[in-house]
Formats: sequence, C-alpha cells, structure tokens
Amino acid sequence: MTHDTIHHSSLRNIRNYYSDCFALLQIFIINMAKGNKKESFFWTSYSDLMTSLFFVMLLLFVLTIISLRNTLIKVEGEKIATEQQIDKIREIEDAVHSIDPEWFRYDSVHKKHILNIDVAFHKGSADITDIPQSTLTRLLKAGASIHNFLEKANKNNVKYLLIIEGQASRDNYPLNDELSYRRALALSKFWERNNLDFSSSGCEVIVSGSGQTGTLRVPPDNATNPANQRFLIHVVPKPGIIEASKHTYTTIK
Repeated sequence: MTHDTIHHSSLRNIRNYYSDCFALLQIFIINMAKGNKKESFFWTSYSDLMTSLFFVMLLLFVLTIISLRNTLIKVEGEKIATEQQIDKIREIEDAVHSIDPEWFRYDSVHKKHILNIDVAFHKGSADITDIPQSTLTRLLKAGASIHNFLEKANKNNVKYLLIIEGQASRDNYPLNDELSYRRALALSKFWERNNLDFSSSGCEVIVSGSGQTGTLRVPPDNATNPANQRFLIHVVPKPGIIEASKHTYTTIK
C-alpha cells in the first residue's frame, strides 16, 4: 500500500467520524429545541457555531496531513540522497584499487599504493640519475598508469589528490626528512619532464617525505636495508565529491 493510499484512507475515516458526531449533535439539538420553544433560537445559533468549528477543525486536520506528507517526502528524498552519496564514495574508493597492479601493490590497512619498483639512490643523494635507466623506464610506465587512471576519473567528474611520498633508510642521517622529500620531488620532476602532466586531469600533486619514520617500513628497519629507499603513492578522492553527488541528486530530482 502506498503512502498516498494510507493518507487518503485515514483522512476518509476521520472525516466520516466527525460527520457522524455532527449528525448526532444536530439530532440532540433539534430534540432540545422541540422540548423548549423559547430556547430554539439559542440552539439554532449554537448549531451554526458548532458547524463552523467542525469545518475549521477539519481544515486544520487536512493541513496537518498535507504538512506531514510533505515532511515524509522530504525525509525519504534526503535518505535516498545520502545512500547515493555513500554508494558514490564507495565506488570511487574501490576504483582506486584498479590502478595497474603490475606497478603498484595496494595496502588496504594504510590505504596506500606501494610502488613495486626497487629504487636505490646514492647515500645522501636525491639525484634521479642515480637510478639505472631500466628502472627509470619502469618508473615512467608506472607514472603513465597513474596518469591514465586519473584521466578516466576526470571524464566521470571525479577528482583526486596525488601524494608522492619518499622514504629513507634508517641510518640516522640528520637530514633524512629533507632527503626523502627531495627524492619524492625528483620523481615528480622526472614524470613532468616526460610529459606526464597530472594537473591536466584536475589532479593536485603533493610531494612529501617521511624520512626514516612513517608507515609501511620494510624489516629489518636499519641502515643496511636499502628497501626503505622507496616511494609510496597516495591517490585520495577530494572531499568535493560529496557535494558533487548532492548536486547531481538535486538536479535529477
């Protein structure tokens, strides 16, 4: 049974109830008037007054039902909009997992992509040319994979933040934070020089360095393990997607 059917049925039942009450009242008043002719004018006036009050109450009841129905429709609409927003957010988050697994491994706990390419800089260096050409070629393909993903997302009006995070070995070098940042910046510049312009897809690029701290460290986490000289990639949906989904729902409605 639809909401409209329920409302109409309830309105009809209450209207019938008031009509029956009014009819009984009229019968009572007529009988009283017959018993006392002197008071007939009073009861006639009283009957007219009660009739007016009856229609006023009926009108108020109808207005209340209409108001409640409109409120119910609004609540249902907001519920649908919220569900659509949640589905959209889940869809966008799941889409991030589809970035080419040949180059990236997704860590669902920390929600980061780990670049599946071992890189090794010279000690204290952030020069991208320290990395062998074969590894640079793979880094370029990994960047192209991210670029393609962001281009497809942009066509669906979805925007992301791309965070390039550099890490460093735990060798207690005093400038490891700066060094890891410079290495991440070197990778960003390398992609730019090779025509991978992430901003063309509406993406903002943030370069960061976590030094010898941060998450997802490779054990043993010490100075002899070069595996921590690596890059972590964060592909994060922008908060504006929620507002965009709200606008989409409003437009459809």
